[in-house]
Amino acid sequence: MDRYILSKPCPSNIVQNEATNVEVEVNEGEDLSCQNNDTIVGDTNENVNDSIENEHARAENVNGEREMLDDHSTLLYSDDLFDPGNWKAPISQKQIDLLVERGPIRIKGVEYPIDKKRSFNDKYYTRCLGNMERYDRPWLVYSLSKNKVFCFCCVLFKKGAMQSPLTTAGQGYNDWHNLNTRLVEHELSMDHIHNLQAWREAEVRLKKRVTIDASREQAINKEKEYWRAVLKRIVVVVKTLATCNIAFRGDNERIVDENNGNFLKIINMIAEFDPIMEEHLRRIRKKEIRNHYLGHNIQNEMIQLLSNEVKKKILQVVKSAKYFSVILDCTPDVSHEEQMTLVLRCVNVSTSPIRVEEFFITFVKVVETTGEALFHELKRLLETHELDFNNVRGQGYDNGSNMKGDNKGVQGRVLREYPRAFYTPCGCHSLNLALCDMAMSCPQAKTFFGVVQRIYKLFSGSTKRWEVFKTYVKDRDGNGLTLKSWSDTRWESRVASVKAIRFQAPQIKQALEHLTKFSNDPSTVSDAKSISDYEMNFDFLVALVIWYEILNKVNKVSKVLQQRDMNMSSAISLLKGLIAFFQEYREDGFEKAKAEAEKIAIELDIEPQFREARVRTKKRFFDENANDEPTRSQENAFKVTYFLVLVDIAHSSLSSRFEQFHKYDDTFGFLYNLTKLKGMSDEDLMCSCVNLEEFLKHGDDEDIDARELLSELQMLRVSIQNAQKK
Repeated sequence: MDRYILSKPCPSNIVQNEATNVEVEVNEGEDLSCQNNDTIVGDTNENVNDSIENEHARAENVNGEREMLDDHSTLLYSDDLFDPGNWKAPISQKQIDLLVERGPIRIKGVEYPIDKKRSFNDKYYTRCLGNMERYDRPWLVYSLSKNKVFCFCCVLFKKGAMQSPLTTAGQGYNDWHNLNTRLVEHELSMDHIHNLQAWREAEVRLKKRVTIDASREQAINKEKEYWRAVLKRIVVVVKTLATCNIAFRGDNERIVDENNGNFLKIINMIAEFDPIMEEHLRRIRKKEIRNHYLGHNIQNEMIQLLSNEVKKKILQVVKSAKYFSVILDCTPDVSHEEQMTLVLRCVNVSTSPIRVEEFFITFVKVVETTGEALFHELKRLLETHELDFNNVRGQGYDNGSNMKGDNKGVQGRVLREYPRAFYTPCGCHSLNLALCDMAMSCPQAKTFFGVVQRIYKLFSGSTKRWEVFKTYVKDRDGNGLTLKSWSDTRWESRVASVKAIRFQAPQIKQALEHLTKFSNDPSTVSDAKSISDYEMNFDFLVALVIWYEILNKVNKVSKVLQQRDMNMSSAISLLKGLIAFFQEYREDGFEKAKAEAEKIAIELDIEPQFREARVRTKKRFFDENANDEPTRSQENAFKVTYFLVLVDIAHSSLSSRFEQFHKYDDTFGFLYNLTKLKGMSDEDLMCSCVNLEEFLKHGDDEDIDARELLSELQMLRVSIQNAQKK
């Protein structure tokens, strides 16, 4: 039976016979269907006429054509199975049930083959009585493959000695000259009437599901629904764990074991409230089933299926937007293998309102992290997902040389082949690197963060020392800022670590003195005394105030840059403000920091003076005097060698790292700034549109038309003005 099932629809010229009221067109001339009807009707007995009339009534009462597929089917049947010329005797009961349930397929409206100057005609599908009434012959089917006709019910249900080709599977009748007479004789025969009645009874039984195999079919259908319900619950559990990034498996996969993992734990929890899952686990425990679909293979398969469906939806969004940007990053995983992450950024036109969104696509294991290797891997991934690299309009990476390099980096290689894939460095990463430049600018800066980390490690290394810290570090409400460890990559953590010391220095010093006096650990006493007496001096306090001001300002800008609705114009404005802050801070920041540090020093009972540095003795010649050596105050030395170096490095690093942003702002800025757009003249606006058109042109390929863009912006400007008036 499987050979008859195809994934394509039946030809449009095939019409099902059952449930059809046929209107027959009678051509002028020969009326084949009405020959000898008067004589035949007169010879029939009353019982036969009653059976025929009942059959005609059943045919007329059926409304509409039978559908080729039910609502839940996903397969279409070819005409091979339903072509009576392909039926081979004996016909199995399963095939009979299928044919009866589907009904006879009627061929109409085709050019029938001519045999001996005659052919089959659609008029044979109806019978004309003596009073010119017409009745359908639902049992008559035509075989397109054999060019013969068959009696549908007699071929399937015949019993006894019926040997006519019309009633025999695989034979058929094609004597077109005598066909009408033969059909009338056949439909009035008692054998045909009995077979017709058997057909109708089989239809009723199948519709009510009360056939001989009904109980078995019901059991099968019930089992199908059971497994659908089980799989639905398993899919929900898999989706929940995958969405929350929770591990699936434990030490084993046994249902009754304590360490069987999160997946089986949730399955057991569901079984406590759900009778279907309870029954499923009962079958497993009683070993009534072998395939329970709770193992790791089905979990991985479902995860992959869900992933494929999500990725399919994402790619539909990206392709509907046409233009998109690529974001790459590489990092080693816990198994020390380099993983490359691909993220796509585009305008999601399917949402309301339309918004810019980023979509994670995949992780890829890479062996080489050179610019060339990553570039070829990026091309391969886009080809795999059927995305055109010519539609890439942006690329964003970190500031590694293999990524941002103009010659051998990924962005340089991409731009040489696809000039409109504009590169933008990660703004937050650039801020972090600027802070790294500042932290490495001088020895004092390196020492400062070392002291901060030592304070954290001293108290966090022991629960007793941490209790001492919490005892002394409390505000009026009994709470305090907790010491934080800092990270090399997340500079926001350094803000928290510096802030805790900046506003709680006196309490921390008291906690250090407590450890010095009462701790029994020599190492702890040594570290606490060293930090309290030597590290927490006035130089450290001034640096503490300076670094907190700098980190706090940079962190605020970094948080705003990470917002989803951030645009380039706003980012440029924030960065300009940050650079202006460093310019102003260079002028008066040192004096303000020193004044704040003096207040803290008074609370710590520390003399507010900079530490005198040991002067290196310089060998003098006999004609030199000691007074010839330059002398500088320690305050001035701290300002010149620490503060000014720190601020100047910050200013230069920010200016150079965000230079690319300013270039893009000159080209795209007029689209983001509505205030600027409203104030621009038509000439300036046209100039900006032409500049943007040239910027987005590559050879003969243009993304926009300057005049069309000008017209749209002019209409937008009028709309904004009208909206403001309201």
